[in-house]
Amino acid sequence: MKMQQFEESIYNLIVETSTNLPGDVRRAVAKGRALEDQATRSGLALTTIAQNIGMAEQQVSPICQDTGMPTFIIHTPVGVNQIEMKKDIHSAIIRATKNGKLRPNSVDSLTGENSGDNLGAGTPVIHFEQWEEDGIDVRLILKGGGCENKNIQYSLPAELEGLGKAGRDLDGIRKCILHAVYQAQGQGCSAGFIGVGIGGDRTTGYELAKKQLFRSVEDVNPNEDLAKLEEYIMENANKLGIGTMGFGGEVTLLGCKVGVMNRLPASFFVSVAYNCWAFRRQGILVNPATGEIQEWLYESGTGISVEGDAVKREPVAVAAAQDSGAAAVVTEDATIPAAPDMVAGGGAVAEPAAGAAAASGGSREIRLTTPISEEDIRSLRVGDVVILSGEMHTGRDALHKYLMDHDTPVDLNGAVIYHCGPVMLKDDEGWHVKAAGPTTSIREEPYQGDIIKKFGIRAVIGKGGMGPKTLKALGEHGGVYLNAIGGAAQYYAECIKKVNGVDFMEFGIPEAMWHLQVDGFAAIVTMDAHGNSLHADVEKDSAAKLAQFREPVFK
Repeated sequence: MKMQQFEESIYNLIVETSTNLPGDVRRAVAKGRALEDQATRSGLALTTIAQNIGMAEQQVSPICQDTGMPTFIIHTPVGVNQIEMKKDIHSAIIRATKNGKLRPNSVDSLTGENSGDNLGAGTPVIHFEQWEEDGIDVRLILKGGGCENKNIQYSLPAELEGLGKAGRDLDGIRKCILHAVYQAQGQGCSAGFIGVGIGGDRTTGYELAKKQLFRSVEDVNPNEDLAKLEEYIMENANKLGIGTMGFGGEVTLLGCKVGVMNRLPASFFVSVAYNCWAFRRQGILVNPATGEIQEWLYESGTGISVEGDAVKREPVAVAAAQDSGAAAVVTEDATIPAAPDMVAGGGAVAEPAAGAAAASGGSREIRLTTPISEEDIRSLRVGDVVILSGEMHTGRDALHKYLMDHDTPVDLNGAVIYHCGPVMLKDDEGWHVKAAGPTTSIREEPYQGDIIKKFGIRAVIGKGGMGPKTLKALGEHGGVYLNAIGGAAQYYAECIKKVNGVDFMEFGIPEAMWHLQVDGFAAIVTMDAHGNSLHADVEKDSAAKLAQFREPVFK
């Protein structure tokens, strides 16, 4: 018999997962923010993150524009029709995509064509398992591509940069996990969370690692050795100095969970699943007769503030989300985080941002309007806070590849390219931006320098930094790289006042070239026209700090 309410329940689960971080994640972010000097670059980033979390909850919009690969783990009683459940999940996915709760992310690997509805071969990922309980347990994680790309798997024994030999023992596992955090740098939107799978084969090792991300951030591993390992990693990974967004700082890791399974004698894999600060996972217990939600399996984040040093928990009643309503019904006492000092009305950056940045080493606040002159760009230095107004243009993988051999539909001389795949909705008045944070820039390293030279681009905005080829081009042609705050999709969407147009819709919404009118769009210079790169400096410094963990700890 078909569960009449199951599709609605799955839709509500998707909305809640995409727009509202659960309570344990919010507390981890708040704890990290309390440890970071709020006058530093990392402190300002965490302030923006806190603002973004509240905005996404209040507006019932995606926390991050990259809503990732929807991945479900479902436990069902014997006899439940999993085929019908899968059909309902697909219908809920289509609906959530149409309503702007998910970005269309399913792309044909051979043709590059976007399906437009998040369905396709292997999309979404659904794992069914039977159990002897009465209810249906549905868990969902939305893990974006930026952090997915920083997953890593080790085959022991191995020789690890800075750490030396990692053997087939607990100490070798320890080294692998520390190296996994180091290699992610800021490209996975740190501060982040990691799930670790010990053993299995190459496939099941990664599955085990991802399953650890469904554990509560605050639980204690029942395996005493693994509990000690988790505690050790949490204490020492934060000594690497990578910091939020890779800006340098005290907080690099917000959670570590480790699981173990048997392996083949010839194989010893350590698999690490990295997740950004926008740790979007939620679950529901479903009535197998009706499909209705009986219970939410993770504490709702609604009413939990990530502002300040304290975490406030207020009474909350989570209810079903309707297309025109909120994902959670909040009592009168619930608290939405107030806008931080660096934000003024409409997303513009106020003077306190400059003062705070200056406190971290003399950085300045510079306001620029596009198109930007070479003289203005060459006056900028790493650490400056740049506040942009005017038109900017989005560009990701498909566009960069295209521009290597073709002209652009718009004049890019003095322009700003934004590495961003926004969530967009269209109505009778035109296109509207629903979420618009940066994507990881390093993927464009093969193209970016040539495109800067070819078209006269003055600024590139993204996250995680770029490499030596781009840095060289910035110096030769007068450009800067601006690091926006990864995952802060609502914060930046507020700065976009109008969609002026779009080209290359054949690439799909995330990969199209959107022409956006912005006001008060703030980002930090992390690569300048004088050969300076904050990313290279932080990586060099963290590599030196990594070496202090060479000696055995677990015998």
